[in-house]
Amino acid sequence: MNTKYSNPKFPRVVIIGGGFGGIEVAKALKNKEVEVMLLDRNNHHTFQPLLYQVATGTLDAPSIAFPLRKMFRKQENFTFRIADVRGIDALNKTLDTDIGSISYDYLIVATGATTNFFGNSDIAYYAMPMKSVKEAVNIRSFLLQNIEESLLKTDLEERAAYLNFVVVGGGPTGVELSGSIAEIRNHILAKDYPELKKEDMNVYLVEGLPKILANLSPQASEKAELYLKELGVKVLLNVQVTGYDGDIITFADGSRIKTKTVLWSAGVMGQFPDGISPDIVIRGNRIRIDEECRVIGMKDIFAIGDVAAMITDELPRGHPGVAPVAQQQGRFLAKNIVRMLNGQPTEKFKYFDKGSMATIGRNKAVVDIGKIRFQGFFAWWVWMFVHLMSLVGFRNRVVTFINWAINYLTFNAGIRLIIHKYRRPERVSEHAE
Repeated sequence: MNTKYSNPKFPRVVIIGGGFGGIEVAKALKNKEVEVMLLDRNNHHTFQPLLYQVATGTLDAPSIAFPLRKMFRKQENFTFRIADVRGIDALNKTLDTDIGSISYDYLIVATGATTNFFGNSDIAYYAMPMKSVKEAVNIRSFLLQNIEESLLKTDLEERAAYLNFVVVGGGPTGVELSGSIAEIRNHILAKDYPELKKEDMNVYLVEGLPKILANLSPQASEKAELYLKELGVKVLLNVQVTGYDGDIITFADGSRIKTKTVLWSAGVMGQFPDGISPDIVIRGNRIRIDEECRVIGMKDIFAIGDVAAMITDELPRGHPGVAPVAQQQGRFLAKNIVRMLNGQPTEKFKYFDKGSMATIGRNKAVVDIGKIRFQGFFAWWVWMFVHLMSLVGFRNRVVTFINWAINYLTFNAGIRLIIHKYRRPERVSEHAE
């Protein structure tokens, strides 16, 4: 199948990925003389910064997801298809997808990142990542299943394995996830499971670097660690994970923890279709781009967001993998495409850093905005406001606000439902023919 233009007199801009960057490109091209086609494996956009709240039952999945078709229903030059893009044919300017061949004039790769297990197949199989709504819901089910399973164990050591929760990775995701699990331990466990007391449950945060939140200021890092410890999280720094077999997680110093639950937030890597030269793929599986977001060596193919790396003297490792980078690159690229169509000179991308933040449970957050640093209750309110207003859809904002308000007032909100029991898929032997 070769999908035709709905208006063949206009060039077609194809965007792969409905994440933060992809939707910003599409929005910014509204009413421009182009045909916009967005391709994604899912029919919704996910607000990833709040995935951890789905994983721990504070929010339900629909609160942080929004249908892509509904988002663009008033944009006449827009079409959307659910598609898995398998390859890029730059010579013929076509895409190989599971719904057929799709042609393009300009291609934007905004496919984001997936979890990086650093080549350890055992960790990849047994640990649980959190990069999608499905993975977050799986974590929620697995957490609750293991607490339920612990009640059936009479041997205390065996029971402990089901109540030890290990989060690997001390970035914002790991910090927020471990803090949220600790709040379940402190405020929910004894209420929902009277046979247990909070001392039975342990939450560990494992980080290979000397500090958590390494990309934030030293003040933010130190305060976040203090907040986590106040919640009862056992923070393990300078600790490298060497293996996990589903029962025991092992570390480079020889120590180990018996646990049925390892949540992995220790790294990400870009994901993109075949057709990109390996010569321009760098550390973290990211595609090298120039300062106009153009893929190096490819005239009409661009990449933005987590999958892209704009290497400069000022940024030897590229921009950080955060939503504001993808959003700003998306808006910038849309403007540059319009300039190219009008025969005007293009511009170079400049990132405006609006700051970084992370929340660590109730009334606790850290915020860095330029040279301004603040932590605690006010930072928590700022974090909530920014994330609430960043959600797509009025309904999602209202539902999220109500859930947060109830949770704040009662300590007992949340969607602690096991709708579908999580079971690991059968493992295929690496040596199987």
